[in-house]
Amino acid sequence: MRKYIVAGNWKMNGTLEETQILASEVVNMYNDEVNNGVVAVLCPPFIGIAEVLRLTRGSEVKAGAQNCHQELSGAFTGEVSAPILASFGVNYVIIGHSERREYFGEENALLAKKVDQAQANQLIPIYCCGETLSQREGGAHFQVIEQQVKEGLFHLNAEKLQQTVIAYEPVWAIGTGKTASAEQAQEIHAFIRSLIAITYGSDVADSISILYGGSVKPTNAAELFAMADIDGGLIGGAALKSRDFIDICKAVPA
Repeated sequence: MRKYIVAGNWKMNGTLEETQILASEVVNMYNDEVNNGVVAVLCPPFIGIAEVLRLTRGSEVKAGAQNCHQELSGAFTGEVSAPILASFGVNYVIIGHSERREYFGEENALLAKKVDQAQANQLIPIYCCGETLSQREGGAHFQVIEQQVKEGLFHLNAEKLQQTVIAYEPVWAIGTGKTASAEQAQEIHAFIRSLIAITYGSDVADSISILYGGSVKPTNAAELFAMADIDGGLIGGAALKSRDFIDICKAVPA
């Protein structure tokens, strides 16, 4: 049975003090207000992970990372490996966010290696896919999504695939204030699940959580999460406000 997950991608935000305040507020508010079983994940910059782990210890809020390197170790200055993240107690890692694809040139073949490293170290990958505005307007969005999902994940066997989370994030809706309509998001989520079902079977497809990312807010979260194939969200800007993040968590159907 798939889980509802709301993961907060803090991106390059969070001083030490800001990290302490935000993580503490989220944990306390989650404990007091959230009772629908949603898995809440906080993904701060690398340097903030230890503090988030300290502040979430003993709670149901999990810690995640925003990226990992494709190699186990080595001379890769400035990078962080999956074994390092696992040694600190990280649970989830975002792989293939559109900003990593765009700004750092990460392609599907590289991301497949990162997925493998994450899983080899008992981290749950949150694998991102999504089309640009020009790709959608050109009618290529289904083709783009299919290529990203197949090339990044379909080398896995069924058991390994079931240990991943997929996040659909239309690039044109990230940080722009624009949001795919609930129907647009559902269409792509259903398409991703159908791709999995064709190759792995419906039981595997139905067990995988597929999140929506792209300007999710407390005002639109309930409508999005009510869709049959949307299992939560990968949250950007709203994750930096504890009240907004918790209200998004509470929007998940009980």
